[in-house]
Amino acid sequence: MARMKLDFPKKFDFATDIQVQIANINYGGHLGNDSLLSLIHEARIRFLEAHGFTERDIGGAGIIMVDTVVLYKSESFHGDVLTFQVAVQDVSRVGCNFVYRETNKATNKDVAHAKTGVVFFDYHERKVVNIPQSFVRLFG
Repeated sequence: MARMKLDFPKKFDFATDIQVQIANINYGGHLGNDSLLSLIHEARIRFLEAHGFTERDIGGAGIIMVDTVVLYKSESFHGDVLTFQVAVQDVSRVGCNFVYRETNKATNKDVAHAKTGVVFFDYHERKVVNIPQSFVRLFG
């Protein structure tokens, strides 16, 4: 079976800790894949807020998800504190990738690696737009 691989940057631009809640646990007794996507979303929101942005206003444009890749590395359980590192990669004319490394804060063991591809989007016009220059200046 062919496995996906993600290339990480040499340095991540941001890190935040998020505790695994009981609602994040699935029938297998560990962090569910759907909950991991929600936690990645929370990490991205925090990353954007740290730079003065929101998902609906990054220099006047919003973002919309076009793809997601998640590579699971180990289990995580209720009460674990996960450190989410976030970086921006592959900036193009209309989009970019956010990459994430999730580690268990207590053990420093990788829990997951992920990438979310986004394009910049005008929610009023319902169309893809160019990346705002304020974002390019920071991450381009």
